[in-house]
Amino acid sequence: MKQPKIIDRSRDQFFMAQALALAAQGAALGEVPVGAVVVQDGEIVGQGFNCPISGSDPSAHAEMVAIRNAAQAAQNYRLPGSTLYVTLEPCSMCAGLIVHARIARVVFGALEPKAGVAQSQGQFFSQGFLNHRLLVEGGVMAEECGAILSEFFRARRKG
Repeated sequence: MKQPKIIDRSRDQFFMAQALALAAQGAALGEVPVGAVVVQDGEIVGQGFNCPISGSDPSAHAEMVAIRNAAQAAQNYRLPGSTLYVTLEPCSMCAGLIVHARIARVVFGALEPKAGVAQSQGQFFSQGFLNHRLLVEGGVMAEECGAILSEFFRARRKG
């Protein structure tokens, strides 16, 4: 009988904190503060933060940057067995990439009520047409992940 995979919450919080630090780097550059790390075998193999404005690249979401970084490091376009930690629920563009990269698990912080497709605007990852299944967990350090976004937009409205 196959044993269920045990999820280590302290490990999830550790890696989400790394993603939050990256989000703060993006905020310092005027980007919407979202950060992401790709973890494989307990080590960060890819990381990124939102940079579509500074990079003039609409696809430069944190998830995209982190997955590209990890794939280049692995010299493989697939990342089986990896976990993606991201501070904000993925959008449809990033969800498609996550499936194509064969990420095994996605852990996100705050919900994205307008464009999030893991939970908020549907459950993309459970669609029957997908050729890859993965685990998705939301709400890890959700308060902290939401706070950095709220503060960023509050400051932007004042400025």
